[in-house]
Amino acid sequence: MSLLDKCYSYNYPDTLKEKGIYPYFKSVEDSEGPVVQMGGKKVIMAGSNNYLGLSYHPLVKEASIKAIEKYGTSCSGSRFMTGTTDLHEEMEEKIASFMGKEAALLFSSGFQTAQGIIYPMVSRGDIILSDRDNHASIVVGNSMTSSLNIPTIRYHHNNMEDLERRLDKLPAEQNKLIVTDGVFSTLGTVTSLDEITKLAKTYNANVIVDDAHGFGVIGDGGRGAAHSFGVENDVDLIMSPLSKSLASVGGFVVGEERVINYLKHKSPALMFSTSPAPASVAAALAALAVLKENPMLPKQVTNHANKVREGLKQAGFTVIDGASAIVPVIIGDNDTTFKFWKTLYEENIFVNAFVSPGVPEGLQMLRLSFMATHNDDHLNYIIDTFIKVGKKLSLISAATTDTAQVKVAPDFPLEFGMKKLA
Repeated sequence: MSLLDKCYSYNYPDTLKEKGIYPYFKSVEDSEGPVVQMGGKKVIMAGSNNYLGLSYHPLVKEASIKAIEKYGTSCSGSRFMTGTTDLHEEMEEKIASFMGKEAALLFSSGFQTAQGIIYPMVSRGDIILSDRDNHASIVVGNSMTSSLNIPTIRYHHNNMEDLERRLDKLPAEQNKLIVTDGVFSTLGTVTSLDEITKLAKTYNANVIVDDAHGFGVIGDGGRGAAHSFGVENDVDLIMSPLSKSLASVGGFVVGEERVINYLKHKSPALMFSTSPAPASVAAALAALAVLKENPMLPKQVTNHANKVREGLKQAGFTVIDGASAIVPVIIGDNDTTFKFWKTLYEENIFVNAFVSPGVPEGLQMLRLSFMATHNDDHLNYIIDTFIKVGKKLSLISAATTDTAQVKVAPDFPLEFGMKKLA
């Protein structure tokens, strides 16, 4: 018996490939943002987290190219040693200022950021309370603390009564850390940060928010979930990847200067990882500048998502409500989800397929996500094609008419620096 035996016997992906319904690891050959080339054809991208559409913005690309010319392709060292440049320091200063916090710290990836914060923030005798639907990065970050004998209590998703019930059972003097997504990546729901911060004050707890899918999309000027509730000063640490709204690679955390200073010197994930590449930091800096100059971009994203969300609901689909860029459409079983995905792809639309065990049985879904640079033609085609495929697979009534002209808040013009993008 070998530990490799489980690898040799794992053939589920091969079965899906034989059926022609394998939806993962599709190669992008060219990208304009809302339209990409996959498999030699143009496809509307409705599954990307490039929420502001800035990964192909000319100013962002130019900044990245200039950084390579000046700094080379890699820092070849950790932030702690040789991996800090003036670009890193400038990004930390500007993102902290944008978020209204005293200081910031950059990490090499968004996934790593949660691990780099949670583990050093807690000590033996403390306790973590974590939403059951938190992202895997938080789950792994929580699990790392088991070596310190620190328990994690998982409260029901966005259920404040359950969170309070669990807090109330803990000793008042015990240090407690509440960790939550700002916008949950699968369901697109926004956490109740106004209630969480009230509970934190009552029960002697600190709060960390991972705002991967909220930053750049909701809140004042795209500042995220805490700002949307006006509780940014009551959240101790806010983290987010650079890979979504800021069109790059890496992650950041913002908070009080003394807390950030502690993490700089106590976070193994920071101290023992190669620094974010200069080109990546420069791209994020440029993307942040575009966001600051174009504060209407987040509203553009949510308008697009709202149009498709309402159109699909009116057509009879089961769609989870939300206020973010994410639109989850419940299909209900694995095979039908894969078939729906394949038919959409044949109709030149790419979305993400979420199946069990990644989601609970009955919640298998197609998750759509939208960018500021989608236009009405893209959105109307997505709605009408979903209706056509839904009828074909008997998920909605054959009597349903096209609903692509559903009315929502008007779109904003897209002015990106010196260039207008359609």
